[in-house]
Amino acid sequence: MIHSISSSVLAICKDAAGVAGNLFAIGLFVSPIPTFRRILRNQSTEQFSGLPYIYALLNCLLCTWYGTPLISSNNILVMTVNSAGAVFQLIYIILFITYAEKGRKVRMLVLLLAVFGLLAIVVAGSLQILDRTMRWIFVGLLSGASLISMFASPLFIINLVIRTKSVEFMPFYLSLSTFLMSTCFFLYGLFNDDVFIYVPNGIGTILGIVQLVLYFFYSRRQRGDSTEPLIVSYG
Repeated sequence: MIHSISSSVLAICKDAAGVAGNLFAIGLFVSPIPTFRRILRNQSTEQFSGLPYIYALLNCLLCTWYGTPLISSNNILVMTVNSAGAVFQLIYIILFITYAEKGRKVRMLVLLLAVFGLLAIVVAGSLQILDRTMRWIFVGLLSGASLISMFASPLFIINLVIRTKSVEFMPFYLSLSTFLMSTCFFLYGLFNDDVFIYVPNGIGTILGIVQLVLYFFYSRRQRGDSTEPLIVSYG
């Protein structure tokens, strides 16, 4: 009886954390919209890079595959948030390709095809692994490594903030959303006892705290003109 109640409480906590993580992720998914408004207004991608969207798409696709019942159990909310993220990134990439100059357009198309090719290899290869545990470990390592690399990308911004002593390139609400989403999925992974979710998101939570601390420390010193963010990592 006690074990049953305990399991029910854990399940409720896990679902609550997962739903909250999905909601906070929406803030991250829509964060590049100001950038693309500028691109649409100017009919040019200017000096913006499309690579972050390519990396984000690959990360979302790998994590979506990890969240499917074929790979892991009770991770539907991981599948939903990352499939939504993949749709957003694909839209951004299509817009970027549409307004990029010819050379960058071709490079982005090649990279986009490479992402889908790599995903096809991962899906086909993992399905060849008949042992379910080994399949879970194989895809989990790939998705976890991808997620950690995405969470590590703000290290450049953190270094920039420390060097310039300015938070111009680190919007507060973006950093806050990243922290909240990472924390939610860290808890989700703990409640679900899934190391490939709580370890990457635990790292994301720590980096989120660092960003917020730096923001509050340096925002008092200098406030430059707001610069539109290109993209941010999510889990």
